[in-house]
Amino acid sequence: MPTSIITTDDLREFKLELLDEIKELLTKKAEGTLKKYLKSSEVMALLQISPGTLQNLRINGTLPYSKVGGIIYYDIEEIQKLMAENKVHHNFDL
Repeated sequence: MPTSIITTDDLREFKLELLDEIKELLTKKAEGTLKKYLKSSEVMALLQISPGTLQNLRINGTLPYSKVGGIIYYDIEEIQKLMAENKVHHNFDL
């Protein structure tokens, strides 16, 4: 397996790219161009879950949704709330 050496210049470039992406996301949010509602396929991709898992989240009431014309939509704020409520905090005392 070939070995790659990462230099401080590589890390600096990565940091700048990451900051640019974060600024872009914050700008989009400030402009209100981020989606408020996501379709099922977008939620599955975002959370990296299967259709069955998403269905279970709907059925057991974990993730609220709206259904319009046969299409299910999820509020992005509800998804963020769900993630925050299920955050796991580890307290490792050494």
